[in-house]
Amino acid sequence: MNSEWTADAIPDLSGRTAIVTGANAGLGFETARILAARGAFVVLACRNPSKAADAAERILVSSPSANLQVVALDLSSLESVRAAAESIRAHCDRIDLLINNAGTANIRREVSSDGFELTLATNHLGPFAFTGLLLDRVIATPGARIITVSSRTHARGVLEFDDLHFTRRPYTLTTAYAQSKLAGLLFTHELHRRLAGTDTIAAAAHPGTAITEFVQNMSRPVRVISTVTQKLAAWATLPGRDPLAIGVNTATQGALTTLRAAADPQVRGGEFYGPHQGAKGHPVRIEPAPNAHDKAAQQRLWSESERLTGVRYPAGPDRS
Repeated sequence: MNSEWTADAIPDLSGRTAIVTGANAGLGFETARILAARGAFVVLACRNPSKAADAAERILVSSPSANLQVVALDLSSLESVRAAAESIRAHCDRIDLLINNAGTANIRREVSSDGFELTLATNHLGPFAFTGLLLDRVIATPGARIITVSSRTHARGVLEFDDLHFTRRPYTLTTAYAQSKLAGLLFTHELHRRLAGTDTIAAAAHPGTAITEFVQNMSRPVRVISTVTQKLAAWATLPGRDPLAIGVNTATQGALTTLRAAADPQVRGGEFYGPHQGAKGHPVRIEPAPNAHDKAAQQRLWSESERLTGVRYPAGPDRS
């Protein structure tokens, strides 16, 4: 597969519907912007509707004919997830692309309105429920895809099923974030198996080290380093400069991994896409860490996610 895949390879998406969570900034915004520029009807599903509306206005500046809709979605709240899914079902007869992009990382342990550890709630349990509530519309759409954004940190992830919410073990941002991103890959692999017999694809992507607003949740030293890197990134995008020379991806470059998973006709279910140099580079198919291939963990996480969210998917194929 061509290692220098770019957004120019995305076909015309007129008549297609794409839902992008966390589309008001960073990777999600760039994903939504490029999909809209290719003609897709894009639903910006965001926690802050005002910021989502501002994002839609920015997209319209570059693509005046863009077809956009804003839906309020707080993935840390199952009530919000159900309301957003109901709103989307009322307005969208088809869903060609469901892109689970939104995520969070928290310095201190916080609890969601449903009593879940906030990082796991936002990065996995919310997307699990959201996908399940929309799955019939996705499957009914020919050639549809479900893309989950993970992270390289999944390799350090460990799911302690007896303490997923860090009520007993020590909480750190890195541990909680890695757990949640591993959960996203385990979810993708199990969903891929359950989609057997359909032409719907479940795949995953990670953006590498991309400079976005996401780091504002991180520690002060990380934020300082990010500010310096953002200035370098702005310099690197000037004419005649190489954006990859700074060692990280811009938000636009980072979004290309998601976009390739969503739009490249060569993508197959269960695949994982990331930058060809790990932290940066053009999007290519990569191999996740061994922990993402743990079949028992995939199935146990699925059962636990259904129990916690109350969202039950249709029975999958025989996985014995």
